[in-house]
Amino acid sequence: MPASRPATPSRQYDLIAFDWDGTLFDSTAIITRCIQLAVVDVGGRMPTDKAAAYVIGLGLMQALAHAAPDVPPEKYPELGMRYKYHYSAHQNDISLFEGVLPLMANLKARNYLLAVATGKSRRGLNEALRTVELQGLFDGSRTADETAGKPDPLMLHELMQEFGVPPERVLMVGDTTHDLQMALNAGCHSVAVSYGAHEPQTFTALGPRFVACSVAELHAWFATNA
Repeated sequence: MPASRPATPSRQYDLIAFDWDGTLFDSTAIITRCIQLAVVDVGGRMPTDKAAAYVIGLGLMQALAHAAPDVPPEKYPELGMRYKYHYSAHQNDISLFEGVLPLMANLKARNYLLAVATGKSRRGLNEALRTVELQGLFDGSRTADETAGKPDPLMLHELMQEFGVPPERVLMVGDTTHDLQMALNAGCHSVAVSYGAHEPQTFTALGPRFVACSVAELHAWFATNA
């Protein structure tokens, strides 16, 4: 077990975990479209934009199965391959939301532990981190294919154990109810962003400390509340 990082009296949190797609990475529209195309490719009925966006943040196969209830399980491997095909054709069109790099640099300078907790695969996250030159910025990460998918709290539990940080000193930041429910299940606070996959009115029941309408608002909230 690593030694716990001493709590800093002037702040509430020591470890900040971020979702990736729709929170830091402006990928919601492309992921939604790729899910729709993949479902049609295997003979399913195209899910609506809302239905396809809802599953963003879940593990890939869990998400695709939920978005395509009329596709039989024996076609799930093909469904996954078609999604990856469509996503790979567009992944270089996706970038960080404006303001993310200054936000991360500021939090790093203030000595927060920074982590990613994502429904992406390990390979997918590593490729994204290389693409946007963020390797080395995050202290840790967990992906859906190496632990339990959201909203199971195992991702956060593993990060807390890795860094010796108790739940009350951990903040989860995400754009979906899956992220906020995971935080609740782990005993952590959360902050939501409304510019990603889920509608902000769905967040209320899950009790986020704040709902940011932009990265700039998120940055300002961290400056005075974290």
